[in-house]
Amino acid sequence: MKNWKLAAAAVAACSMMLTAAAVVSADETEGFDFGSVKTVSEGKLIVGTEAGFAPYEYLVGDTVEGVDMDIAKEIADALGVELEIQNMDFDGALLAVQQGKVDIVAAGVSVSKEREEVMDFSEKYVDSRDVVVVKADDPAVKESSAEALEDKTIGVQQGNIADLWVTDNTKAKSVQRYTKFVQAAQDLVNGKIDCIVMDEAPAIELVESSGDKLQIVEGDALFEDSYAIAVKKGNEAMKGACDAVIAGMIESGKMDEIIASHADAE
Repeated sequence: MKNWKLAAAAVAACSMMLTAAAVVSADETEGFDFGSVKTVSEGKLIVGTEAGFAPYEYLVGDTVEGVDMDIAKEIADALGVELEIQNMDFDGALLAVQQGKVDIVAAGVSVSKEREEVMDFSEKYVDSRDVVVVKADDPAVKESSAEALEDKTIGVQQGNIADLWVTDNTKAKSVQRYTKFVQAAQDLVNGKIDCIVMDEAPAIELVESSGDKLQIVEGDALFEDSYAIAVKKGNEAMKGACDAVIAGMIESGKMDEIIASHADAE
């Protein structure tokens, strides 16, 4: 694994913005009845994720680790159950929680009006910035703006918030959708696409692992959004459990500790 100090620092900075602004406080949730929460499989909390989004989720051998997995483990511990991680495509994870096949999705899931129609979300635990990644030696995009993406072939992760944003806000020549960012990076290096739109933290890791072949377009973020845990629509008990754990982690400083713990992952 590459060193993720810059990526983790970017996540930590956004996490601290939420510390003072958390909607649900630890005081309000310390009496939450975790025993009232039912899981899909007795004795387990099943989390769906896509382990190609470092530092939020990534593979170390066959084990999925990352910021989101540590949050999921805190939720499982609060419920008094084991954590089971199911690694799948991002779209598949979102579908699985809607169908009740997994309890939660922790995969850098952005909150949007469209998603709120079919699933519920915990309180947000980190704000994110989306950026544009280009070839370092011949960047097809030189400015971080919707206008600069006009008539470009843009790579995104299928179903990701960047996919929705690019589709709705740009006049792209085409949008190429990938299940994993490493596939998009390879196509970008080979000149099959002009750029990738993605979250800043995993973008830093993608650039670092490219051997100086890729770079992030300088300037302001293309757009900003926030991440939360996704739960099945109407599952107020599971949402309440996630809210209680996240609020406690933010106010105690444990959220920042978890983020920092992934800064030197190798």
